[in-house]
Amino acid sequence: MVQDIEITIASEAHLDYVPEIENALYQASLQKGTGIAVRSRAYILKRIEEGKAVIALGNKGKWAGFCYIESWGHNKYVANSGLIVSSEFRGVGLASEIKKRALELSALLFPGAQLFGLTTSLAVMKINNGLGYKPVTFSELTDDDQFWKGCETCPYYDILVRTKRDDCLCTAMIMDPAEKKKMNGEAKASGIKVKINHT
Repeated sequence: MVQDIEITIASEAHLDYVPEIENALYQASLQKGTGIAVRSRAYILKRIEEGKAVIALGNKGKWAGFCYIESWGHNKYVANSGLIVSSEFRGVGLASEIKKRALELSALLFPGAQLFGLTTSLAVMKINNGLGYKPVTFSELTDDDQFWKGCETCPYYDILVRTKRDDCLCTAMIMDPAEKKKMNGEAKASGIKVKINHT
């Protein structure tokens, strides 16, 4: 069936969805190969209250997906994290659309920042590659200790510690400068509606 999905900047009007988002992130963190770190309800709430998250809602306001933004190194580095799509809406390209909106919001809030990401998910790598991200070594990422502290809840954190942050199962990716410049030029704050087919 065809369903309208609205993707917009998350706000206080969306706080009722936080428990569902928190649970979805937790369940995803338990699955092998996702490399998703656990995030508390308070953490998610803060991202929304700061205007640093996007949310996707289906017909009748049903939660469909979510992604939040984090900045590091005095706002010199920005990552789009916690990309999650409800199981009911997977396999139709929604994650890519959410990621695009998160990138636009990142460009608006932090126009001079370096956009980067870490993931073990092949699906996320494909999305990032399609948006202009390129694989890099860990040394090209932020050295902000608070960023790396966020990896502590990942099941692969011990590998990161053993390699002294030089390597892990995650692939590090940074947006190509040309694509980032294009993204900064096209950044907009408005929500969008997309039509997707799902059963």
